[in-house]
Amino acid sequence: MNSNQPGIKKVLLVTGLSGAGKTTALQTLEDLGWEAVDNFPIRLAGPLLAMPSPEGKNEPDVPLALGFDTRTRGFNTNRLIEQIKSLHQRNDIQITMLFLDCAGMEIERRYSETRRRHPLAQDRPAIDGIAQERALMEPLRRWADVVIDTSRMSASDLQADIRRRFRMPSGTMTVSLTSFGFSRGMPHNADLVFDMRFLRNPHWDAELRPKTGLEADVSAFIEADPAYAEAIQKIYDLLIFLLPRYDAQGKAYVTVAFGCTGGRHRSVHVTEQFGKLLREAGYSPAISHRNLNSRPIDALERQGHDNAQANYS
Repeated sequence: MNSNQPGIKKVLLVTGLSGAGKTTALQTLEDLGWEAVDNFPIRLAGPLLAMPSPEGKNEPDVPLALGFDTRTRGFNTNRLIEQIKSLHQRNDIQITMLFLDCAGMEIERRYSETRRRHPLAQDRPAIDGIAQERALMEPLRRWADVVIDTSRMSASDLQADIRRRFRMPSGTMTVSLTSFGFSRGMPHNADLVFDMRFLRNPHWDAELRPKTGLEADVSAFIEADPAYAEAIQKIYDLLIFLLPRYDAQGKAYVTVAFGCTGGRHRSVHVTEQFGKLLREAGYSPAISHRNLNSRPIDALERQGHDNAQANYS
């Protein structure tokens, strides 16, 4: 799934034995930004591809994953292969088939644990239905481009394998940077929080107090702190280390929060700086400043300064 030809729609057909992990695979693909449809009759793929993309998604950039198995309406192995062949002949789509396989004894164990009945053995032992389904699906297994044997995989192992194979090159993780003031409460949705109250505080400069971290003289004041450059570099190194790993694990949103006492000077400046640094590193962070328009209050700044000193002593 590495083709990036413009105008070519990626379509992944996901099939395999019941209990081998098709639902997990489709849910993981959906988390990666694919449009996923389960139990979809392949004969209807043409009309589906002609329909507009879902709201907020642009054709043809959103890849499509279609799940089907022996439970899908109209399932017939030979007819399915002919339908897939016809899709391969189209020059506006790139078709790949993923087949999820699994040892019969492991599938039997999974059905026993979940107390569900195998779809082809409603009134017989599960192993009979597994054998019947394997025979029906064998031609599709031979036809598949990618085969994943999940016999020794946990659900998280399968998720990791799907992410590795089928994540989009640009990644789908949304990175948000926000500034805030500790004196006005912690942000509720932050994944990473950095306390910038160790930096020199422009609030105590009468000329800088009414300004914000968006202004050049406030930024210069903050950057003059002896600890500034080293701290920024260490935080940057940590983010560059962590963000790709969050992305690889399928995390859809990461919010990084920078706090100072009032949320108007130091945190605002640092958030803007990291916006620039992460854009240079290839990310497109969304930036917000929660307390930028809050009124500067000496009592809050003094309390925040005292609290910070207590924490560091």
